[in-house]
Amino acid sequence: MDFKNLSNEEAVFEKTKQSFVVPELRENAEILQGKIQPQLIQGQDLKGILHVHTTYSDGLHSLREMCEHTRSLGYAYIGITDHSQSAFYANGLKPDRVLAQMEEIEKLNAELAPFRIFKGIESDILNDGSLDYDDALLEQFDFVIASVHSNLRMNIEKATERVVRAIEHPCTTILGHPTGRLLLSREGYPLDWDAVFEACAKHKVSIELNAHPRRLDIYWTLIPRALAHGIRISINPDAHSKDGILHTRYGVMVARKGGLTAAGCLNAEVGIFGN
Repeated sequence: MDFKNLSNEEAVFEKTKQSFVVPELRENAEILQGKIQPQLIQGQDLKGILHVHTTYSDGLHSLREMCEHTRSLGYAYIGITDHSQSAFYANGLKPDRVLAQMEEIEKLNAELAPFRIFKGIESDILNDGSLDYDDALLEQFDFVIASVHSNLRMNIEKATERVVRAIEHPCTTILGHPTGRLLLSREGYPLDWDAVFEACAKHKVSIELNAHPRRLDIYWTLIPRALAHGIRISINPDAHSKDGILHTRYGVMVARKGGLTAAGCLNAEVGIFGN
């Protein structure tokens, strides 16, 4: 069979009398055998940006700068999630600073509407699985990303118990960078994924695909399992600067390899968090 004059991949598939399969799904045996492939998520499907840090904690740009920049990129909303108080190394927010930030967000919401700024926090998951503020304060956030940042040398039983307890908290919205891995430097802690997925499904907690190029966590092979449990994936840049918003591109690439569609993506939704 002569392929010399074929100009693109679609022509190659047509020449061999096969349905075209996007590159990200060519490791999927079922799709290669001719089953219908999903309409994979694209960058333009993301309606808003979640998991953003500002100068309130360890970000490089102010709350206003991050909001105005995200709006200028065409997004409908941003979710601000500076570090919580236990993250002292990242200038985590004590309760008084949380309330000050919430007040500033309210003023910016009035000024920048219809662009919406959601009051969030990246709450440390403490050693016992509890979150990093009392419930009265946690309930004032629009959403909470619960993440492990400390004491990462856990066995699978300890790590799973800790993470599942955080998922069970009624204020938890998203499980952040679930394994804590850093590419080429830290493997991350092991988890019983069946237990994690069951807990997320039961408590309607989404799982983050942290798009920072040093993380890319959750691993793409786990995405189909999460989707099978009805769990939505949130593609988040973990942005610590205006340029960091663009990390979503890497998350979309990983998400596509995992078969994610817009319907399965939390922040491909416009009416998020009851807005």
